[in-house]
Amino acid sequence: MNQPPPMPGSAPSQPCGLATWSLVLGIAAVVLCIVCVGPLFGIPAVICGHVALGRIKRSNGAMRGHGSAIGGLVTGYISIALIPVIGLMAAIAVPNFTHARSTAQMNSCINNLRLIDSAKQQWQLEKGKDVTATPAPADLLPYISRDPNPKMPVCPAGGTYDIKSVNEEPTCTIRDHVLSQ
Repeated sequence: MNQPPPMPGSAPSQPCGLATWSLVLGIAAVVLCIVCVGPLFGIPAVICGHVALGRIKRSNGAMRGHGSAIGGLVTGYISIALIPVIGLMAAIAVPNFTHARSTAQMNSCINNLRLIDSAKQQWQLEKGKDVTATPAPADLLPYISRDPNPKMPVCPAGGTYDIKSVNEEPTCTIRDHVLSQ
């Protein structure tokens, strides 16, 4: 900073390539913190910035790029400082995502159980069966979908359904997937 100005008639100062690289890597580091690879760019940005500042200082005005080197240092250190913040966000987000996924699977399974129960009721009324009759899965397919090749619903969490008799609610093998709640 307190460098003497270059002498008149001397060669113009050259840009310091490391300072430019420091700034580019620092900006990339901050942007790529979103996908957790920012420190891979931030650490080289800090190293290049410190080396560039040293070279610029020793050049006695023959090199320029002090501002770029400082910018690279700042952005590099910011990306490194964001590591714990990203870790904390991941620690909060992953369990919430897992809970939301299991809740969505449970709701979808309960909806499938309602569909099966409704199909059983329709089958019993249309076929004139007793309420203690138990339909086969193939008996319910026409009431589940109008698709030419209907399929029985499946539990999205991997459970299996027990259709049971018409007067009983169908069940899933997964404990929390219960029709009556």
